[in-house]
Amino acid sequence: MQKDVTPPSTSLNRFNQTLVEIQRKIDCVLSADLNRLKIEQNVPDVLFNAMHYGLLLGGKRLRPYLVYSTCQFLNVSDDIANAIATSIESIHAYSLIHDDLPAMDDDELRRGHPTCHIQFGEATAILAADSLQTFAFERLSADSLPIEPDRQIKLIQHLAQASGAAGMCGGQMLDLLSEKKVISLDKLKAIHKLKTGALIRASVMMPVVAANLENSPIGKHLDTYSSAIGLAFQIQDDILDVIGDTKILGKQAGADVLLGKNTYPSLLGLEGAMEMANTLIIEAKQALASVDDLMSEKNEIALNQLTDLADFIILRKH
Repeated sequence: MQKDVTPPSTSLNRFNQTLVEIQRKIDCVLSADLNRLKIEQNVPDVLFNAMHYGLLLGGKRLRPYLVYSTCQFLNVSDDIANAIATSIESIHAYSLIHDDLPAMDDDELRRGHPTCHIQFGEATAILAADSLQTFAFERLSADSLPIEPDRQIKLIQHLAQASGAAGMCGGQMLDLLSEKKVISLDKLKAIHKLKTGALIRASVMMPVVAANLENSPIGKHLDTYSSAIGLAFQIQDDILDVIGDTKILGKQAGADVLLGKNTYPSLLGLEGAMEMANTLIIEAKQALASVDDLMSEKNEIALNQLTDLADFIILRKH
């Protein structure tokens, strides 16, 4: 495959156009699924409103973007893509509600709006987050999902591992334990591989599992891609916490310093952190090129979407 020579501005413009389309799509899917849950299970209004607020109040929707792009790349059906995207975004939303609580990061602003516990109170916010977590697995385990039972079980297992003690929750625990302590770069990378990277990786690898390719060379290269962009995403988050603007970020800039968190800029300096993020994006794009070389049926549109996301991660301002 030829080296990608698409100018960053072209890649970013193309990415933004596709992202808007996917944002509209996933928001429609999430709203329909959540409304169906309310009607079928008679969810109390206040709980439903808090769930809706946490799940549908904006957000970049990068994880659904990855899900839909990877499913398109691997020929996974739209019904399965919708279920995976809904389940991952529900887990992500629940984690943000918990992250913002006073016992965690104690944030009052999320996506430019009051955080869920500020809007609805702590008790309701906790219950809404818990309900979004169970909603994710209910959606993924539906009898109507057009997938072989063994593949469906593997999808559920993958999401559970990515979001639980061996993934996102474990990473959050390690992050809390490391506050106001000096840790090594390797330790910081290990924390973020779980805290941030696990769910980003799942957004690529769950479609890989649905396509029964997790043990193939294609699956291995996509694993490399997803792991690299997951870590690069966190590094860029840390960079933006230093140089970003609260109004653009939609959350409080400089919060990491106030909490005594270890970050890539604090360990490597801004230039070192930027260099590390760039290196990871190069690694991710090389992995995609290797995948494309192995594909019998080429899908340049989906390949471009995955490549564009990698570029966006280090070009984004929020």
